[in-house]
Amino acid sequence: MSNEIHDRPTDAPPPWLPRGEIVRVAGRGDFFVRRHVHPDPAAPTVLLLHGWTASSDLQFLAAYEALAEICSFIGIDHRGHGRGLRTLQPFDLADVADDAAAVVRELGVSSVIALGYSMGGPIALHLTRRHRDLVAGLVVQATALEWRGTLRERLTWRLLPVMGVALRSWTQPLVIRKGTDFLLDESSSLWPHRRWIVAETMRNEPRVMLEAGRALSRYDARPWAGDLDVPAAMLISTKDRLVKPRKQRQLAAALGATVVEVEMDHLGALEQPVQFSSATVELVSSVVASLGSGSARSVRSAIDSN
Repeated sequence: MSNEIHDRPTDAPPPWLPRGEIVRVAGRGDFFVRRHVHPDPAAPTVLLLHGWTASSDLQFLAAYEALAEICSFIGIDHRGHGRGLRTLQPFDLADVADDAAAVVRELGVSSVIALGYSMGGPIALHLTRRHRDLVAGLVVQATALEWRGTLRERLTWRLLPVMGVALRSWTQPLVIRKGTDFLLDESSSLWPHRRWIVAETMRNEPRVMLEAGRALSRYDARPWAGDLDVPAAMLISTKDRLVKPRKQRQLAAALGATVVEVEMDHLGALEQPVQFSSATVELVSSVVASLGSGSARSVRSAIDSN
């Protein structure tokens, strides 16, 4: 019976999702966040910044439980993504970083470790550059300094209008469902929730997905990333076909980041949840150790107790 229940797809979310709440920021709007507050007040707060076409849940679902053991965290859905802010303003990476800073301040949090996956990496870098008083450390995953350095990359971004047609097509739910079934292993803890994952993906606003893609096509942090001067760590997805490992290593070098390599493709956060979760905890712990103080003792104690 237990195997039958495990195999059965459901629209229900996984039971380990953190509490969701709406944070209202004057002059900006309402933001949906997943928030966990660690019982130890000395534990650090990690700000989770998801990638393009994802949401906090879709990106960090596999790491929520493990992170909850060692830290507080705030996972924000970016503009037009998931349950994120709906606005007529064009999607801009720096503006989205300002959104995140405003939410953190509204929640009364004075310092965070910014953790960005894929598009969340540029947002985390902008956040660090524009709100240095707020960012104590930086974790980036499967991301790069820029995505426009080669002719092939520049030509790829020109296919965005085709993507826009696909996002509005009646076949989109079928394509996403087939892709999710292919991506997830039947033994994965996420397998029973694959219908929910598809439904969450459908929340994205097609217009904003295109605008976010254009913003990424213009992004280039090479002139300033090396000046950020914060403790940093990076997950390099060594089988990544979307963000080449070579480009990831260039970012790690610019940041002087501690590196953890995981043999996964760009969607490894869902495809390999155990490995992704373990690497994420290792990266956060590395940055916390660099910061010293009570936060490091709190994280070390939590890891030892598990």
